[in-house]
Amino acid sequence: MNTKGKKQDKREYTLQVIPHQGETVRSYSFSIRRLKLAAGVFGVCALLVLVGFAYASYSLWSGSKHVKNEVQSQPSRQEEIKDLKDLEEEARSLQSEMEKLTEREKKLHRLLDEESADEPVKHTGQGGPAVAAEVSQVRRALSEVSRGLSERRESLAKLEARYEKQREEAAQRAAAAEKMAKTSAPANVPSGWPTSGDISSPFGWRWNGSDFHPGIDIANDMGTPIVATADGVVTAAGWNAGGYGNMVDIDHGNGILTRYGHASRVVVQEGQRVKRGEVIAYMGSTGFSTGPHVHYEIHVHGETVNPASYL
Repeated sequence: MNTKGKKQDKREYTLQVIPHQGETVRSYSFSIRRLKLAAGVFGVCALLVLVGFAYASYSLWSGSKHVKNEVQSQPSRQEEIKDLKDLEEEARSLQSEMEKLTEREKKLHRLLDEESADEPVKHTGQGGPAVAAEVSQVRRALSEVSRGLSERRESLAKLEARYEKQREEAAQRAAAAEKMAKTSAPANVPSGWPTSGDISSPFGWRWNGSDFHPGIDIANDMGTPIVATADGVVTAAGWNAGGYGNMVDIDHGNGILTRYGHASRVVVQEGQRVKRGEVIAYMGSTGFSTGPHVHYEIHVHGETVNPASYL
């Protein structure tokens, strides 16, 4: 390798220290190479000090900014926590009301003689990751619960109305039975009304003489109880293809028979002995019928007679 083009700088500098009062003079010699090396080292150290100072300044600034952000976010977080607590109280209140409505519903179903076995089985499996609740999510969930609660209240109101109606009908049946029990007519002679309601079609000719009606029609709500008007034995109970729909015939002896037609449901059987005031069927609109009613007939020795005189 050719090194003739570069010459090593061999210059030297001498530093003399001359003390006062005639003390010994001290001399220090430095080559230019050492001075450059010392200057380089000093420069590197200065640079490191400068970088360290800059990093420390940045860390201090960043930390103070983080603390400032934390301080600023604390009121917002505290407000969110308060909202969550308020929503939690509301959720507990809704849950409590839902449980009370459920218990009331079950009680009404029992009072209405509705089997709980007919209700669908409710499965209770749960799961999922644990995620911190957000106010907006909780609000949406509570809104859905509130809607469900409103529907539950409406359902309960309908059940209560049905229960009240059932109680009224039971009271009417009891009053009718008591009235029949007090009648002076023999137990096997028809007496009193077979149901509550209004006479919608009388006995005899109707529709301008085009049709003879062999009984009376008493109209009321679907499901109104129908009772026997005298003691006797059931001779027919079920469907009648002649237009009466679901029908009950009761033989009271001495040539007297009563007939109850268009029932929605019959609750006695052929051959069964019944008492005056006993429920035998429920009002309906089966067979040749335009609406819920009972067609009531009285036969004496095979001939139909006007039931009005027996009411």
